[in-house]
Amino acid sequence: MNVAAQQNCDRAIAAGVPPCPDAASAHPNLVLATTILASSLAFIDGSVVNVGLPAIGRSLHADGGALSWIINGYLLPLSALLLLGGAAGDRFGRRRVLLAGVMLFALASVLCALAPSVGLLVAGRILQGIGAALLMPNSLAILGTHFEGEARGRAIGVWAAVGAAAGALGPLLGGWLIDVTGWRAIFFINLPLALAAIWLALRYLRNDAQPDTASLDIAGAALASIGLGALTWGLTVATSSAGLHWQSALAIVVGLVLMVLFLRAERRAGDKAMLPLSLFRSHSFSGLNLMTFLLYGALGALLLVLPFVLIEYDRYSASTAGAALLPLPVVIALASSTMGKLAGRLGPRLPLTAGPVIVAAGFLLSMRIGGGSYWTTTLPAMLVIAIGMAVAVAPLTTAVLSSVDAGHSGVASGFNSAVARAGGLFTTALLGGVLSAHGAALLDGFHVAALACALTALASAACAFLWIGK
Repeated sequence: MNVAAQQNCDRAIAAGVPPCPDAASAHPNLVLATTILASSLAFIDGSVVNVGLPAIGRSLHADGGALSWIINGYLLPLSALLLLGGAAGDRFGRRRVLLAGVMLFALASVLCALAPSVGLLVAGRILQGIGAALLMPNSLAILGTHFEGEARGRAIGVWAAVGAAAGALGPLLGGWLIDVTGWRAIFFINLPLALAAIWLALRYLRNDAQPDTASLDIAGAALASIGLGALTWGLTVATSSAGLHWQSALAIVVGLVLMVLFLRAERRAGDKAMLPLSLFRSHSFSGLNLMTFLLYGALGALLLVLPFVLIEYDRYSASTAGAALLPLPVVIALASSTMGKLAGRLGPRLPLTAGPVIVAAGFLLSMRIGGGSYWTTTLPAMLVIAIGMAVAVAPLTTAVLSSVDAGHSGVASGFNSAVARAGGLFTTALLGGVLSAHGAALLDGFHVAALACALTALASAACAFLWIGK
């Protein structure tokens, strides 16, 4: 999924965190640098691995289903545990949980870099996802507790801008490293970032352990993780060359049952739930999250398959394929602020309806990709998709916060961010067959996926039009 777009889902988490009484830090810039370095681990790895999939597949002899799991191994725990990671920071201290997340991410990156098999690489990606679920919400919450007023807004803006730049350069840098030294280098680049974040956190972040002894929603997190995992595995196998059989069908059924049990567990937990179900009494909140799931699912599918097609079918180098994606985060980063201001005057319904429609037009343009010039096929599609996402992402954050009361703004924005990742999780699970194809079959599969993404984007526009108040 696109990094600049993700950050607009994430950044509002900090808005729901009250500042500490001594929020004026002696080293505010170093506090900001700590959170940027920590979150950059998740943002860079969330984008750079897509460019490395063809090289990983050749090196480890991985089929399309295994390649899907290299992505979903990361997205699955990040989607399921993001809210739990924020709650853990509230209870055990945000600095402590941030440090735990960064350390786990660094160790997992070493495992990924040295993995001799696909199974160990996927295991490393799962550990990376758990680390990201711990560090992501707490990096933003730390900004909320160390800054207040206009300083908080500036800090979040800098965090978002630097993160967007890192995410935009990630595929380009990763592609260059793959071409020069091999795919394992894309995981080693996490280590200096992690070491710097750990050193700064120990030195400049205050110990903010909380006296709150409320229990964490472990049962909810377990049901969500196992349920999403079963669904993802079942869908991945069903859409691969193996097809739908009793094992994959059983996994899908078990996943659905566990997700129902998750909702029952959350209802019983009440206000102590990881996801308070009272939020869904707001029709706007429900519609916005369904819209997010569909729109970001479509975008995640494109960003997974497009570089794969450019490398495998059009014979781009990894660095050139990474550069081909650059217009998307750049346009979103440059235009989102202006669109946020415009949406403040127009209201969220119009941009959240128009943005996905523009994105759908971009997906239809992407059906021309394959065998032609980058400037007349790939670039126009990327620009149109980027414009559509820029129209939608900033109003989406504002609308999510406005759809619930102020006391639930943190969990609402965190859940919306988790839903965005879950959208990419499920679409990746459906693309195993495309990633297993070669030649003309690969291009045909990509074009079918692009058409499906266009229809999904139009469905997200319908959700916004029908369920968001005027």
